[in-house]
Amino acid sequence: MKSGYLSEYFQGVAVKRLSAVEADGTRSRQHEYHATKSMQLFLGCPNEKTRLPARFLYLTDDDPDPIVEDAFLTLYNCRKDKPRAPEYHLYFPTTNVSMNACEGDLLVIAKKRDGSLLVIIAENESSISRQIEWLFGFSDVVHPGFSVKSELETEQDRIEFASRFILENIGIVVETKEDTYLDDMLSRFSGRFPTTREFSAYARSTLTDLSPHDDPDLILMAWMEREEILFRTLERFLIADRLSQGFSNKIKTDVDVDGFLSFSLSVQNRRKSRVGLALENHLEVLFAENGIRCARTAVTENKSRPDFLFPGVVEYHAQTFDPLRLTMLGVKSTCKDRWRQVLVEADKIEQKHLLTLETAISVHQTDEMMAKRLQLVLPRSLHQTYTSAQQSWIMDVASFTELVRAKQSL
Repeated sequence: MKSGYLSEYFQGVAVKRLSAVEADGTRSRQHEYHATKSMQLFLGCPNEKTRLPARFLYLTDDDPDPIVEDAFLTLYNCRKDKPRAPEYHLYFPTTNVSMNACEGDLLVIAKKRDGSLLVIIAENESSISRQIEWLFGFSDVVHPGFSVKSELETEQDRIEFASRFILENIGIVVETKEDTYLDDMLSRFSGRFPTTREFSAYARSTLTDLSPHDDPDLILMAWMEREEILFRTLERFLIADRLSQGFSNKIKTDVDVDGFLSFSLSVQNRRKSRVGLALENHLEVLFAENGIRCARTAVTENKSRPDFLFPGVVEYHAQTFDPLRLTMLGVKSTCKDRWRQVLVEADKIEQKHLLTLETAISVHQTDEMMAKRLQLVLPRSLHQTYTSAQQSWIMDVASFTELVRAKQSL
């Protein structure tokens, strides 16, 4: 088992598309998946029925939170009392997850290091379905049987920035830390979380050998990666420190449940909001360092506030300024269906741009973006998660900066 790879969390994984019989309980009462020989390499071949604890998840692009239910899969040899070669099946119970499953949805059965199973069903043709396929190194899963991987230490299986976010979507917490900077952060920030601008600036200051002029795509991802690691390092320490103090009611002697819930909610909210703000912070500096003028969250029509407006708000509202020289950029660390929000910002600009860090957005969604005249922009290292046709259309950060620079030089 190698640190920093999927093998650190999983012993093996199998994926397939759900058949009508597997997805529709009205067509079969068996509730079973066929455990192929290659799956048995990590599931085992027990002589007796074996109940395996499992966490079931149903994922869709429409809901940021998955449907989750703890249950089990039962592994057994359906030919135990017959003079034939063993054939293993996995029985699954009725759950909220199975009740939402449809024919064609992606099914993933992964064995975790603690011996339990993670059973993921992702909506067919969704972005999250494609992201799960990419995470585990599968593509175009169409044949009826399981595709299986029990060796998860190839270069594809290395856990990096993009894969960490997908893993956390399925409940796998990836511990990343850089204790070298912990004492400095505690001293500099007085043992608390600074503002996002302060923290982004600090993260950039620890990468003194990088110049914003060299490679915008590489620089942006390096800054984001460093801030993510430093944030998790500081967060882990501060959370541990707060938990060590306990949550007891100062008036009563009982446990302060409300205090604990409030603290837990603040941790979750900070995680959700921080990444998007960090991305905007780093882009703002990247543009400035490359001599590109812009306004951040400037007000346009109907009180809309596009994340970035080029060259600025004065030019945007000037009647004599050529609209073709204007550019707007929406910024969303993850898209889901929220990308449509960008369409109603900056009415004077017909061709809109959206920068995101989301991997493997579905073809259906990118086709709709093209139809709506929304150009997707991603750091170059994330392009590989998309199809060849999508990659030919997606713009990288360097190309976007050159586009804006060219407009401003007119």
